[in-house]
Amino acid sequence: MNDRLRTPDELEGELRAIGAVRYHHLHPFHALLHGGKLTKPQVQAWALNRYYYQVMIPIKDAHALTKLPTSELRREWRRRIIDHDGDREGTGGIERWLKLAEGVGLDRTYVASTEGILPGTRFAVEAYVNFVRDKPILEGIASSLTEMFSPGIIADRVQGMLANYDFVTEETLAYFTPRLTQAPQDVDFALRYVKAEAKTRADQEKVLAALRFKCDVLWTQLDALYLAYVEPGLIPPGAFVPK
Repeated sequence: MNDRLRTPDELEGELRAIGAVRYHHLHPFHALLHGGKLTKPQVQAWALNRYYYQVMIPIKDAHALTKLPTSELRREWRRRIIDHDGDREGTGGIERWLKLAEGVGLDRTYVASTEGILPGTRFAVEAYVNFVRDKPILEGIASSLTEMFSPGIIADRVQGMLANYDFVTEETLAYFTPRLTQAPQDVDFALRYVKAEAKTRADQEKVLAALRFKCDVLWTQLDALYLAYVEPGLIPPGAFVPK
């Protein structure tokens, strides 16, 4: 096994290469979603299940916050929690996602209850939360670096959904507008951190593995949606059943 320490730029290059082949922009479900090939109930199923990911992100980030040793680092990471939870009632990414769900015709209370989400969604999202809770902070921060690849998928999603679904408006998709500036800011910090703190070859391997794990989490969520609502259409007991 090669034990040469990668340069910081080499490490970044390998991280970006992971996204090129493993990020969920390549999943067939996203091709259908962005290309206007899904029915309205299938889009509802996506919005409903994705809500669980959104609502658990600040919990994941709170676990990471407890492991950061300085006020400077905690202030930087705390901003992520505020971005999702908001700094007052009616603000933040979770609230915007609920409005997205309402915009595609779902009941807000039902979405917030998470009663109808798929088992695969629940298991994948909670695996991510537990990963950040249980692993060293270097790996937890590295796992967030899927955000390096999110601006591209956001642009495709907004453009494709507005063009192809008459029940989707710019207001419905307002969740994504702040993410176009928040995500690059988050990436800038996380990338600098892992490049500086992965001081051994073993550390670097763990950083790469953490990003692959996170890509698997995102991919698994779409697998669950595809199997339940596209092909073969096997909806598990208790999950959302389109009308």
